[in-house]
Amino acid sequence: MKAMGNTRRLMALVTGGAALAAVLVAPGAHAAQNTEGKATPATSREAAARGLLPGWKLTGTGTDARFRGLAAVSRSTAWVAGSKGTVLRTSDGGRTWRDVSPPDAADLELRDIEAFDGRRAVALAIGEGEASRVLRTEDGGATWTESFRNTDPRAFFNCLTFFDSRHGLAAGDPVDGKFRVLSTADGGRSWRVLPDAGMPAALPGEAGFAASGQCLVSSGAKDVWLTTGGAETARVLHSRDRGLTWTASASTLPAGDPARGVFAVAFRDRAHGIAVGGDYRPDQASPEASAVTGDGGRSWRQSATPPPAYRSGVTWLPYSRTAALAVGPTGTDLTLDGGRSWRTVDPGSYDTVDCTPDLGCWAAGEKGRVARLGF
Repeated sequence: MKAMGNTRRLMALVTGGAALAAVLVAPGAHAAQNTEGKATPATSREAAARGLLPGWKLTGTGTDARFRGLAAVSRSTAWVAGSKGTVLRTSDGGRTWRDVSPPDAADLELRDIEAFDGRRAVALAIGEGEASRVLRTEDGGATWTESFRNTDPRAFFNCLTFFDSRHGLAAGDPVDGKFRVLSTADGGRSWRVLPDAGMPAALPGEAGFAASGQCLVSSGAKDVWLTTGGAETARVLHSRDRGLTWTASASTLPAGDPARGVFAVAFRDRAHGIAVGGDYRPDQASPEASAVTGDGGRSWRQSATPPPAYRSGVTWLPYSRTAALAVGPTGTDLTLDGGRSWRTVDPGSYDTVDCTPDLGCWAAGEKGRVARLGF
């Protein structure tokens, strides 16, 4: 009976994912809600007929912090981390948020957070020298432990990722001509600098972007990708052995300026990935700001119809081989063909986005904005 119940639940989730994608691309569906989460009558009736109401529903966070770090655990539970050392957690789908910020952290810029559940999370503070730190909680944010503080004034860390509840990496800008990577094998309780013998040399001016917590992402037990910008070519580096050795591939995204590059990647498996980015300056155009790969990042193809502007975050929709969301300061875009073409479905400003297997999709960004994709 238990196995039958699990099967039924999985079928419902898959059906829900397909229906969600269908509603999102229905005529007028992108206008179903305004930025305050209020539905318009016509599209509400259309969505109700399908049993779903698409669109981001803003939640009240009670802060003006900018959240570039987001860890979606489920439809009900999520963590966000941002400016002024702010960490919030919800366990009721965003109806209420609890301030679980680390003490004495107001001067820290928290740009990434990875959560294993509603109690255990690891957050990354960025900056030069000792400003780069890793903090860990095991009690829902009631207490925090600093498990790493950078003592090298040349180092600057940008992103975190975990393969499982024990093994993870943190990546930073080049030191001595190669990107620096930290490794943990105990859930973030301790960290060590990995040897750089297997890391390709960085290009002149090359660095990472701490824009969405998605400049370092993993898929499966050992595969991980690192995104770059600032150089003449925007690249994606790939490791198949948890960061010991890497290969670098050129992307098609805008490059040749410190403000341009690949800002985020998402992989639905070891082979199929999407990269987004562009030029983060609001007065600069970002054509060709997305690309796709089907070979694990060895080669990248420019999207035929990319998002209309710079995008800093991207995620695959659960149980879909072709649907994904990308977000940025000027809107949210949806693809239904694996990243080859995109359509804007919401004009709101978000920096990062994440989805969970139970169809919990969340987005976060400036001025305390956190939203959940509504049904």
